[in-house]
Amino acid sequence: MESVLSPATLAELRRPRPYPAVSVLTPTHRRDPYNAQDQVRLRNAVAEAKRQLEADPAVTRERRTEVAGHLDRAMTEVDLTHAEDGLAIFAAPGEHQVWSLARSVPERVVLSDTFLTRNLVSAQTAGRPFWILSLAADRVTLWNGGVDRVAEARVGGFPLTRRVENFDPERQQRTGDTPSAFREERTRQFLREAGTAMNAVLRDHPRQLYVTGEPAALSLLDEVGGTARGAVHIPHGGLAHGTPETVWQAVRPVVEAEARRSTDAVTRALETARGRRAFAAGVDELWQSARDGRVRLLAVEENYRVTVRDAGDHLILAESGDLDSREDIVDEIVEQCLETGADVRFVPDGTLGEAAGMAGVLRY
Repeated sequence: MESVLSPATLAELRRPRPYPAVSVLTPTHRRDPYNAQDQVRLRNAVAEAKRQLEADPAVTRERRTEVAGHLDRAMTEVDLTHAEDGLAIFAAPGEHQVWSLARSVPERVVLSDTFLTRNLVSAQTAGRPFWILSLAADRVTLWNGGVDRVAEARVGGFPLTRRVENFDPERQQRTGDTPSAFREERTRQFLREAGTAMNAVLRDHPRQLYVTGEPAALSLLDEVGGTARGAVHIPHGGLAHGTPETVWQAVRPVVEAEARRSTDAVTRALETARGRRAFAAGVDELWQSARDGRVRLLAVEENYRVTVRDAGDHLILAESGDLDSREDIVDEIVEQCLETGADVRFVPDGTLGEAAGMAGVLRY
């Protein structure tokens, strides 16, 4: 299952496909007892997609068979034992993909000439993804971080490894100590190569970077320069060979402190916007501002969801399942704001007070 959404991957997902491009979205659960019905719900959603394919006169028999086959193959790739909060299956002639999402999604089946990507975009943004680069003399490990966990990432050539030899056994025998491996030129070159590789990853997958390692290793990475120079340093050795849980516990205090600073900055920006009448709040007002490209900063409370119906010139509250209801309007607004260059921040529930779960700073 896929989970890392880069700008290039998103652009590929959004390109037009031969009809029908099928998007199947369903909520999932991380823990018992709520995840007991995930498999049944997913099977029912895929069955509904096949029913729609069968009923659509624009879909030929050969194309229906092909796309249904891709839906079946996608089902075999789903791993619900490691489920997050949502799942998206995309299938079209010649291809299929399965995406695990760290944000709940409405249950939907859509046949179109493009895949439905807004829930992926919103989930990626809400997850506040970051990288952790852990340095050691013989190994450099890259970790993919999110709100409450990390996992090893195998992108950009990582992990990088090398065989470390006993640098100066005669000196060690005479003095009883071990010289710093980070003063050895081959080690320094190894870490320079790691820094260059990390710069390439950040160009393709830009996000906050944290670097762990001994102080000497952290200094060496700074010498490389480039995008990795703006990383947050965490002087903690041993994590290049660590477990995901060990790494998460080491970086968690720093990550949470950065999140608090980010939330405080958003709150200050919204207060300033109130004073100069550049403030907007509520799903209806922000939907219109997002479509007009006026939103400069969008703040969304983490679990804010609302179902609406489009009444033409504005949105009105609706019940889930109502005719023409839009259950993922929050994700639509998030995606639209990102498309027009806005800074989108997810903040803890209750942060926005009376702003009804969503607020923004307008450009004009």
